[in-house]
This record gives sequence, C-alpha cells and structure tokens, in this order.
Amino acid sequence: MLRDITLGQYFPGDTVIHRLDPRTKLIMVMVYLVALFSAGTALTLGMMAVFLGTIICVSKTKLCLLVRGLRPLAIILVFTGTLNIFLTPGEPIFRVWILTATYEGLRHALVLLARIGMMVMGTFILTYTTSPMNLTDGLEMLLGPLKRIRVPVHELAMIMNMALRFVPTLLAEADKIMSAQKARGADFESGNILRRGQAMIPLLIPLFMSAFRRADELAIAMESRCYHGGEGRTRMRQLRLGLRDALAGLVGALLLTAIIGLGVLGL
Repeated sequence: MLRDITLGQYFPGDTVIHRLDPRTKLIMVMVYLVALFSAGTALTLGMMAVFLGTIICVSKTKLCLLVRGLRPLAIILVFTGTLNIFLTPGEPIFRVWILTATYEGLRHALVLLARIGMMVMGTFILTYTTSPMNLTDGLEMLLGPLKRIRVPVHELAMIMNMALRFVPTLLAEADKIMSAQKARGADFESGNILRRGQAMIPLLIPLFMSAFRRADELAIAMESRCYHGGEGRTRMRQLRLGLRDALAGLVGALLLTAIIGLGVLGL
C-alpha cells in the first residue's frame, strides 16, 4: 500500500511538459481543476478526459503509475460513491433495507468518481514532471506580491519543498520498518479495518522518531550553511517564460472557456 503512494516523486524527462516553466504548470493545474469541477455532463467530462490523456501522452508519464497512485484512495472513493448512490433522491433502481439506490445517485457517483480520479492524476503529473526546487521557485514567484503585506512567501515555499521532498523518503522508511516488523512476526494484512489500524500503531513510534531525526539533521545542515531565509538569496537558474508557455496558457484558456460555455448551454 505504501509503495502505491507516488506523490512528491519526480521523474526527469525532456518532454514539452517537463520544459514548461513551473509557474505555467502551476497556473495550468489551477485552470484544469476549475474546468474539471465545472464539467458535469458526459460531453464536458469526456473533453477533460481527452485533455488529460493528451497530457499523459505528451509528458510520457506511465499510466500504471497514475493508476497505482489512486489505489490508496480506493476505500474513500467506494465509500463516497456508495453514499451518493443511496442518499440522492430520484428514480429508484433497487432497495436495500431502508436505503434506496437511485439513477440520479448513480449518475452523481460516477461524475464524482471521474472528477476525483482525474483531479488526482492531473496533480500527480505536476509533481512527476517538475523538480521540487523548480516547483518551489515557481510558487515563490507567483506568491511574490504577498511579500508587500509581510507574508513569509519564501518560508512557505521552502516548507512545501521539504514536505514534497520527504514524502517519498518517509514512505520508504515506513516500508522498511514494516518489513522489519513483519520479519519479527507482525501482521498488518489480516483482520478487519479496525484490527489493521491497531496493527499500524507500533509502526508510528519508530516512524516519528525517524522523522524527528531527519528534521534535526536537516536543521543542522541548513544552519551550517548559514541559511537565514530568503533575504538576499539568488537563484542558480532563472525562470523565464517562453513561447511554449504562452501556447500552454492559450490552450488552458480555450479549455476553460469551452467547458464553461458548454455548461451554460446545458450540453
């Protein structure tokens, strides 16, 4: 299960998506999410699916990685879909005890599951194709105007960078601890959900200790290099917007306009 969580991993490449400015990719993700949650019909959701599929092909991202990233959310998706099917009023399909499944609930469940699945895949592509450092620089530059009202933009971006950077590290550490405990007779896979949750408790203490140790080592490393925040810092690589970024922005604007327009027309 832990190996299925791929958030924060970066896969180097030389595709058009990889070469986009991180600011462009962050804005495109926001446009994509707005368009996705504005899509509510089969036509508009199909357009979003085609757009996502095109991005996956252009970025040369392996579909199995994206599907694997959805597996940890399977229980949440099934639970949410079931609630929509049985709690949405409408024309009944079948009845289970006092609960009635409806066609409207089934439709809402399918739309919701499609939205969540495409949302997770779209945001995963952002981290797959953008290094944490570039992502941090892009976010800091986008939030730059907030510095005028004394918002610690650099510190916030650095926190996000470290969080993304250490997600795969902590997952690998948790997997090693789990394997060591399995070798000593621990059982994490049998029983119901409650028993599995109780079995995970002995995993938390060594994992927290490892996280605190790594945080302390990181703080010492930053202090030894005279890190004192973003004041006066320069970047080794300067971000510059190019023609491909303008074209990507145009594609995003056209997609959002089309989705909202079709929604207004009821298509």
